[in-house]
Amino acid sequence: MDDNKKYRILLVDDEPDILEFLGYNLKKEGFDVHTAPNGKKALKIARKILPQLIILDVMMPGMDGIETCEELKKIPELNDTMITFLSARGEDYTQIAGFEAGADDFITKPVKPKVFVSKVKALLKRYRPENEKETSTSDEAVITVGKIIIDRERYVVIKEGHEIVLPRKEFELLLYLVTKPGKVFTREDIYDNVWGNDIVVGDRTIDVHVRKLREKIGTGYISTVKGVGYKFVK
Repeated sequence: MDDNKKYRILLVDDEPDILEFLGYNLKKEGFDVHTAPNGKKALKIARKILPQLIILDVMMPGMDGIETCEELKKIPELNDTMITFLSARGEDYTQIAGFEAGADDFITKPVKPKVFVSKVKALLKRYRPENEKETSTSDEAVITVGKIIIDRERYVVIKEGHEIVLPRKEFELLLYLVTKPGKVFTREDIYDNVWGNDIVVGDRTIDVHVRKLREKIGTGYISTVKGVGYKFVK
């Protein structure tokens, strides 16, 4: 697929066979694939090639996938880069740790090549670099809700004069909730509009992101409506 040529993907895994196998299947689809055998090399390569997607193994010697993800999130040039974990460890706590580190998705090994490629394509459908994120005429670049200011262009939240930099999904979740303060958004609405209805995410994904948002902007802004979803409170 010619459209895939514009996407650079960085595969990070300490097992050469996995890098070769997954890399081969992605290259067949036309992706520009780069590989790294560990977290430290992944950081160097990511800074150099600025990939649109990074696929990280969790269990790696030295710097594991969670630590690598946290370091990647500190690099400003990679603000638009999406990150997904690929791991044989599918426990809830492992997935939660991945999302808390800033990951966009989690793929559990073993995974069939066609399923893996389809998940990658689905992830990249959501990729929109910041310079292409044009707001419509009805959208404001800066939104003020109570004591919170949301700068859509800089992906920054300002509360009482202090800037709070949020990972992509936390920012998009907050932005979605503030579109209609007081409205209760169902979990299905949030999945479809923030993660995309073609993405399978863990049951705890929304809960994790809401908890992290509350830690950063305060506990009084996002209210839980049991059995339904969440709403933003002014």
